[in-house]
Order: sequence, then C-alpha cells, then structure tokens
Amino acid sequence: MTLREKAGQVNQRMYGWDAYRRSPDGGYELTDALYAETDRFEGLGALYGLMRADAWSGVGYGSGPGAEDSARLAELVQRHVVERSRLGIPALFVEEVPHGHMALDGTVLPVNLAVGATWDPGLYERAAAHAAAELRARGGHVALVSALDIVRDPRWGRTEECFGEDPLLAARLTEALVHGMQGDPGERFAADKAPVVLKHFAGQGATVGGRNSAESELGLRELHEIHLPAARAGVRAGAAAVMSAYNEVDGLPCSGNRALLTGLLRHDWGFTGLVMADGLAVDRLARITGDTVSAGALALNAGVDMSLWDEGFTHLEEAVERGLVEESVLDDAVARVLSLKFRLGLFETPYATPPLPAGGREISVQLARAAVTLLRNDGVLPVGEKVSRIAVLGPQADTAAHQSGDYTAPQRSGVGVLEALRRLAPPGVDIRHARGCALTGGDLSAVPEAVAAAAASDLAVLVLGGSSARTPGTEFDANGAARTVVSEMTCGEGVDLAGLRLGAAQYALLDAVVATGTPTAVVLVQGRPHLVPDAAGALLTAWYPGPWGGEAVAEVLLGLARPTGRLPLSVPRSVAQLPVYYNHKDTEYGGYVDESAEPRFAFGHGLSYTTFAYGKPSLEGRTLTVEVTNTGERQGRSVVQVYLRRLVTATWPRTLELCAFEGVDLAPGESRTVRLAIEPDGTTGTVEIRVAESSRAALDAVPVVLDLRA
Repeated sequence: MTLREKAGQVNQRMYGWDAYRRSPDGGYELTDALYAETDRFEGLGALYGLMRADAWSGVGYGSGPGAEDSARLAELVQRHVVERSRLGIPALFVEEVPHGHMALDGTVLPVNLAVGATWDPGLYERAAAHAAAELRARGGHVALVSALDIVRDPRWGRTEECFGEDPLLAARLTEALVHGMQGDPGERFAADKAPVVLKHFAGQGATVGGRNSAESELGLRELHEIHLPAARAGVRAGAAAVMSAYNEVDGLPCSGNRALLTGLLRHDWGFTGLVMADGLAVDRLARITGDTVSAGALALNAGVDMSLWDEGFTHLEEAVERGLVEESVLDDAVARVLSLKFRLGLFETPYATPPLPAGGREISVQLARAAVTLLRNDGVLPVGEKVSRIAVLGPQADTAAHQSGDYTAPQRSGVGVLEALRRLAPPGVDIRHARGCALTGGDLSAVPEAVAAAAASDLAVLVLGGSSARTPGTEFDANGAARTVVSEMTCGEGVDLAGLRLGAAQYALLDAVVATGTPTAVVLVQGRPHLVPDAAGALLTAWYPGPWGGEAVAEVLLGLARPTGRLPLSVPRSVAQLPVYYNHKDTEYGGYVDESAEPRFAFGHGLSYTTFAYGKPSLEGRTLTVEVTNTGERQGRSVVQVYLRRLVTATWPRTLELCAFEGVDLAPGESRTVRLAIEPDGTTGTVEIRVAESSRAALDAVPVVLDLRA
C-alpha cells in the first residue's frame, strides 16, 4: 500500500448523508463530495452515518433511506469505493446505535438509563442482538454504542446514555451488549452480528459541573474503581473497538493519551481491537500541538487507529514525511482497520446483507416494561376495580414524540400513555384527557381544564417529564451536539442543565391537580432524574421508554404488568446536594445543616405490587446463598442486591459497593434459594456482605463477614 492509501484507511472524515442524493426516478445517486473523498485517498477507510436521519443531518422521509432501500444505497456506495480502490478495499459503514439503529424505520429501544433500570442483562442481550441484525440487514457494519460512561452528575445532558452510577451494573450490561451484538468471539462475525465500538473511553461521566466535554478531575484510583470496570468487562467480552473520549485523564485528553490508549488498554489489558476517536477529538489536540498535522500525529502515536470527521488524520502522509510519526505506527493502525474488514467478510462479500429481523417492536416494549420503576405508592396503584373515570393529564400524556432518546430518527409510529390506556382499560372505564401545560415555560392558561378533568375523575394520571427530541430549529455543533435549543428539548448531547427542575408550569399543574383531592399517580418520562415533590400518591419513572413505551406504562398502571424496575442511580432532593451517588468514600462526613445529605430515592430502590422477605444469608467460600419469598398476593420480581463493605483494606473504603445481583420472579407465597458468586474485583482483606433491595436498605441489613484473604 502507498502512504496515501494507508492514510485513507484510517480516515472517516465524511458525513455519510453527504455521499448521496435522491435521483429523479426516486432512487439514489452518488455526489461529487463522495467522488472527491475517494479520489483523495484512492479509496475510503470508513463512512459515518450513511443511514443517519435526524434534525442535525437534515435527513427525513423522502430524502433518506428507509428499511426497504438502505441496503441498495449501501451497495451503490460500496461498489464505487471498491472500484476506486487500486486494491479493491471496501469501506466500513459506521452507524449510531445508542438505543437501536438511528435510521429511518429502525427499531428504537429505551435509552441506556432505562436499560440500567431493568437490572436484566439477559433481556438487554436479546435487544442488542436484534439491533445488530437490523444494522447488518440494511448494509451497515459497525455499531457505535454508548456503554462506558458512569453517571456522577445528572445535570449532564448525556445522562440518558449511561447505564447508571454503578460500575458493576454497567459492566454486566456492557458484557450483554457485546455478546448480543457480536455473538460468540471468533475470527469472523456472523452475517447478522456487528462489531461494537464502546463509547466513551474513559471517564467522560466525571465531567465537571455536568457540562458536556468539560474537563474531568479524576485520580487514577477513582478512574480504575468507578470508570474503567465497564470498559474492562467489554474488552474481556471481546469488544471489537472502543472510542476515545473528549475529556482528559490526568490532564491529557484521552485521544492523545498514550498511557491510557496504549499502556493500559493494549499492554495491560491485551486489547487488540480498534480505537476510534470521538468526533473531531483529534483536531481538538491542535490546542496542545499548535496545528492539525501534529495533532493527528499525536493521536496516532497515542493509540488512535481511526479518526472521525477530523482534518488531522487527513495529513498523516505529511506527518510521516516530516518525521512526526513513524510509518510503522501507521502500519499498525491500518492493519487493525483491515483486520476488522476481514472479520466482517467484506473482502469476500462486500455487498451481502441478511434479511431484516422481525419482532423489533416486541423487544422494545419488553425492555420498556422491565424498566418502569415504581418509586412511591400509597395504594393508588394498580388501578382498582372501583375506578371508573380516569383523567390522563400532562404534556407527556398524549404524545410518543418525547418518549425516545437523543439521536432518534423521525418516527412514523408510536404509542403514548393516553392511547394505551384507552386501548387497555377495562370496558366501561371513561378515559378523559387534558394536556394542562407544555413541557417548558410557565404558561398556565390550560391548567384549569386539566384541573376540572381531575376533579371529575376517580383517578388522575399526570404524565410529566422532559424531552430529547431534536427539531429542525435546533442549532448543532459540527459533532452533532445541540448548541442552541429552541424547542422543548431539555436533555441530550449538549443540553446540560444547571438545575434539575421540570418546567415551571408542570409543577403548577401538579400542585393544582393534587389540590382537587383526586388520587393522583405521576408518571415521569425523562432522560435524567428530575426533582418532583412528594405530592402525589404514586410516583413512577419510565425514563425514555421508546416510541411504544406508553404501552408499557399503561400496563403497569392497570396492573396488567408488574413494576420490576430498580433505580440505576440515586435521585437527589436538590441540585445543592450533588453529588449524591451511593458509592462514595466512607469518610464519616456529616450531613448538611439546612438539608438532608441523603438522596430522595436511593440507588437500587424500586417498589412492587407485592412484598418480599429475605432469609438469613449464608456464605460457603465466596458463594452467597439467600432464600427469597414472595409474601404478597401478586406475582413479582425481586432484584436481590448484594453489597460489599470493606473493613480491613489498604485504601480508604467506599461506604458500599455492589458486588452481585440477580432478579428472581416469584408467584404469591413462592420461595426460591438464590446463589450468587461474590467476586469483588481487586479486593483483599475483610469485608461485610449485605443483602438488601436497595443501597439504602443495605446499610441496615445484617452483615455476613467474609475474609477474602482466606
């Protein structure tokens, strides 16, 4: 390969939607921009977002590829790339798959925060497998999936992309993601499996002030104990690639951090896959180096194999000639890119696609149902037989547009809470509706109508929350992050908040509805934990449950499904408390004088429509055994949570650390013995093991002492 061809293989500079346009006959034709890009490097290493559709890309129905013609477009582009390459090297088609394939007609799943609330890696593995199969059927190859970020400050707009605040929970779900999407590790990927790029490596969730792309004040111990376990688990599971993050670690940006990308990831962990930089992260290094040529050389020397939209990697030929980077370093990066193409079978069958899988909506609703978390209930739920009139109120009640996470493509179908309740409620139950207010702003003109509906009903269901829905009026940065929000968008990349309150009118509506005396259940549709007072009789969160999530919420409200979700993060009482994550250091610090230091709802909390009792736990070696009994009158799922508390240790301990968990479904009166392996990563010394249904309850649980030195 020539130096120019090598540089081309590690570049991913072009936005995929600029590679094509609609032809007069309704098909597709390639653009001069694509011809220029392939001429520049005598081929193409990778193409980002060929099928992406949203307000940033400007692609929608009528201009972009749907399920029926994506594969044809991919083949059209690929044939050109192969023909333009002297060596016949195909391109990688890289797509966003944060919660399903972000393309027209793609199955949208609940966001990662909702996945974390399921505490069910097996279910998520099946959902990930479906997403991979859809991607490959449409001609895509590589899936970009957020998995590695740990929530430390929920003001961060990308909180929705995190599995939660706990490293073990994130690690288990990351393993499930890799197994589901990639299948059994081996030399080749199956036709319906997709290599995963795990985002973001590393420590991006520790961004200061919850501000996107801000610096991270991380010590090495905090990095290793909290922010790296998910990445380590993904590498062990066989992840094909990781994406280097925007933030810095120990003062050095991740994409220029050789100690992180080469020393830790490759040498210590034995990772042999691909490292892709986040969008324009290489060019940001020019702030350190002074120009984009040396920025590209710094990133390549650090361990980045492929860039995304950067200019820096387009000048690698010059960087080699100037002696800024050895050609052998470029050779290693090219070899990893080509290896991934061989593993995908692109050299043998560059245009082959498997059939589209069925059952996307079903798996999305299953995941949404498992994520619905009941936080408080004074007997209002499930809806009783005496309820004959239900007022469904609030800005989220009659819409599915705000039920999906950021990056989501335009949708043609969806089910909101109101529609689902009307369809699923028993015959004779009168369902009435009033919006009451908007998501944002303080306009109260529609509140009286909602109050009247609540006063004339036996139950008020108030659906509140936020939105990550992108609109054409939103201004975006070059990397797709929202810059100027002009819609009801209150969450997502670039939408960081100084506070966690809902729109002012939503609180006024809540107060007015509760004041009627009608029993009220509040449903939160949200991408981060918002602050909601203890006003209503019942409170549940669905997070962003996906376009059909209203169906899952209605089933839980009516008792057709049981609430099984558990909080994947702590819910604060106020922003002034932050941070409130449960696994802080056990420094015996006091609380505040003016407010409790405890969260409103603890990590792991979640109620059911039944009750559970735990027997006395016992240890045999490092296997914990506990009997769980359903002591109520309804079917239910208990999530057995095992926490570790270090007693004798060489470092300052954390108050609690989740070290095992397992969900168990039980009929009324049924008991089951649960066995869990206790394998605290890197822990030595004497520890207490506590079994409970939340991190807060674990503090009061009777401990079992385990000597890990034995």
